[in-house]
Amino acid sequence: MLSLRNLARSAPRSVARLSTKTARPQFSLLRTTSVCQPSWTQSASRLGASFHTSSIRRQEIDNAELVAKLQSEISIEEETRTDEQYSGNVINDYLENSPFTLEETPGQEEVVLTRQMGDETIRVAFTTADLTNGNQEQERDDQALYDEEEGVEDIIGQQSGGANSKGASNQGRTADGNVKVAPEDSVSPADRPELDDEVIDEDEPRDQSFAARANIRIERPGKGALAIEAVAQDGDFVIENIFYFPEADLADPQTAEKDWERRNLYTGPPFGNLDEDLQILLEKYLEERGINTRMALFIPDYIDFKEQKEYLRWLGNVKNFVDA
Repeated sequence: MLSLRNLARSAPRSVARLSTKTARPQFSLLRTTSVCQPSWTQSASRLGASFHTSSIRRQEIDNAELVAKLQSEISIEEETRTDEQYSGNVINDYLENSPFTLEETPGQEEVVLTRQMGDETIRVAFTTADLTNGNQEQERDDQALYDEEEGVEDIIGQQSGGANSKGASNQGRTADGNVKVAPEDSVSPADRPELDDEVIDEDEPRDQSFAARANIRIERPGKGALAIEAVAQDGDFVIENIFYFPEADLADPQTAEKDWERRNLYTGPPFGNLDEDLQILLEKYLEERGINTRMALFIPDYIDFKEQKEYLRWLGNVKNFVDA
């Protein structure tokens, strides 16, 4: 689910940016400077102006405005969403009824879920960076769709023979070269009764989600580790790769030597290349260990929650830094 902050605040911020833009003064190329004035005197005057006390006072005023704006942002974010609103949906509903323990560090993007199942140590890591990446990809997709629709409209307009023939499919040419439109084409496609079932209510709210990457690692003493690359979206885990490592530390190498040793290993084919029955059994293997729909729903929600907390912390840190 995309952050409500991004959806609710994108339009006001865009308007604010447009309203605050001012025209820069245009300087003439013909400057009225004395021909006899030495060049060193001009440099000296500019140097003195740069250290004028008025520039320091202007900087203090600008800092005060910046601090006030940061405080306003903090107040808006605190009013938009609180920890108590999330505790019932995320913490109580999943973490308190889940065998996994959540580990996170304030100021860092990564969040880790861990559990012990027999002799297996299971670790699921994800990051708040996926929320920002998801928003950027959505904006690019929306712009691409908009450009494509504009291109289609231009093509239709060029191909039509006039206002009466725009968008017509059953067409023929008359003697004078105009396009003749069949009677059924004079009706807008949206008004045709046979297309009633395809009408989409644009005002109906739609759930939006983003792809949250999850790096899953299952370790067993003396047997190495499995490393699974998956994506959690819309309540499902889409497995991309399952790697096997004979040594557990190769699944997450901490040294250059281990990383080089990992590169020389054959760790398995892409998950999509496996036999379908084998894919189903591997998915069931992960579900038995808690890598299931509940976790796939939890991860994007908690990323949104975590990003909100980190954004508020960032605003406070910047405010304290610039505040005199």
